[in-house]
Amino acid sequence: QVQLVESGGGLVQAGGSLRLSCVASGRAFSSYVMGWFRQAAGKEREFVAAAGRSDGGTRYADSVQGRFTVSRENAKNTVYLQMNSLKTEDTAIYYCAARGGVLYSSIRRYDYWGQGTQVTVSS
Repeated sequence: QVQLVESGGGLVQAGGSLRLSCVASGRAFSSYVMGWFRQAAGKEREFVAAAGRSDGGTRYADSVQGRFTVSRENAKNTVYLQMNSLKTEDTAIYYCAARGGVLYSSIRRYDYWGQGTQVTVSS
């Protein structure tokens, strides 16, 4: 069982930056693929980015490629999402998720979820 807690959301102007953090409880954090997803009001939850296990590998949605960076710090059981050049369309609740095995972008592949953190980008 893995428990995930996100933080770092807030209100930012377009063009600004935020860094989200997700801390995982339990051991063997390095064995989990860690993903970030988001859900805007009235829309389905969508993949944002994911970081593979300690051997590396990342994946991004086309909409955030070049603006967002996912990284992990296994010693702190933490995964980060650095968000730069934010746009109003990035406004959503951002969720951290974890799964064992290989890196996937499909929501259905993730077993553990955090409660989410709100990111609001104003124009």
